[in-house]
Amino acid sequence: MALRRIKLTLAYDGTAYVGFQQQPNGTSIEEVVTKALHKLLNEEVLLIGASRTDSGVHADGNIAVFDTESRIPADKFLFALNEFLPDDIKVQASCEVPLSWHPRKINSVKTYEYRILNRKIPIPKERNYAYFYYYPLDVLRMQQAASCLLGEHDFRSFCSIRTSVEDTVRRILSFDISKEDDVITFRVSGNGFLYNMVRIIVGTLVKIGTGFWEPEMMKEILEKRDRKFAGPRAPAQGLTLKSIVEEKSLPPVVDEGNEHWSYVLYQGRTMSEKKAYGIIRACEERDYDALLIRLTKTLSRNGALYVYMKDMTGRLSDKAKADYFTYRKTDTADWFVTADERKLMSEDEE
Repeated sequence: MALRRIKLTLAYDGTAYVGFQQQPNGTSIEEVVTKALHKLLNEEVLLIGASRTDSGVHADGNIAVFDTESRIPADKFLFALNEFLPDDIKVQASCEVPLSWHPRKINSVKTYEYRILNRKIPIPKERNYAYFYYYPLDVLRMQQAASCLLGEHDFRSFCSIRTSVEDTVRRILSFDISKEDDVITFRVSGNGFLYNMVRIIVGTLVKIGTGFWEPEMMKEILEKRDRKFAGPRAPAQGLTLKSIVEEKSLPPVVDEGNEHWSYVLYQGRTMSEKKAYGIIRACEERDYDALLIRLTKTLSRNGALYVYMKDMTGRLSDKAKADYFTYRKTDTADWFVTADERKLMSEDEE
């Protein structure tokens, strides 16, 4: 029987679990769903999640995949699997995806929501789904502070020191803060988030909302690129992963920049010709190597076999390294191309 890959959209109340990923100190979402799949299919399956939410964190739209030889129609896994799952974990949708489809390697927009119950006395039924904070919070001050986080930045200041990732650059697409009755809701969307990033940002905004720090401090903290300058990590129970939405097509042009770097990527020929182009317009010395690697990997991951790069700062040279890529000078002025292009061109000539 042919192997198939099934994608699940999962919703769960994370209160009773140690997080999504299996841990030695308690029961995880991954463990419960894997056991349910084994009961349903009588197969050993490997569940791969898109987001490894922490202990106590909830989800309305996390994504996971598994491979199976079962003939159950993809859209029926939703109902079949829910029969084996507890009331605090339920599949919301199921479908078949290509075997090469990986939930952590797709271009997507993730949306998180954080809730704060801001009143003098706690409400017991909210204790697992909102952070109770009794000191009055100024929403306008927090909105002013959060605005500087929009766009592409190095978010190292808002990343747990326990993380192992080297690239701490992420892009925040929207950040909304609203209040209804006693509940303040932070809703943030981006192309990815670092470990504990949303909770540390919220903890920092709380310091600003109380008046202990000025809104301008957020920009200063971002620029420090050091966790010790940011606020405390907000508790887990207020956080919910709302959705992970896959970007179905590549944007033909990506134009990004901040005080430290500026670039433009052209991907209009990526699908048809496997070619992509990048122009580095400006970049500070400390960020240059990381930017070159990030842009090269992004274009390659998006399907480009041939990555052309022009560097307006004049630092890119023949045989320059970008991690496991090597750039070579082309016959066209000021353009360089990854070594993969040269290798493929020589093979074509043979």
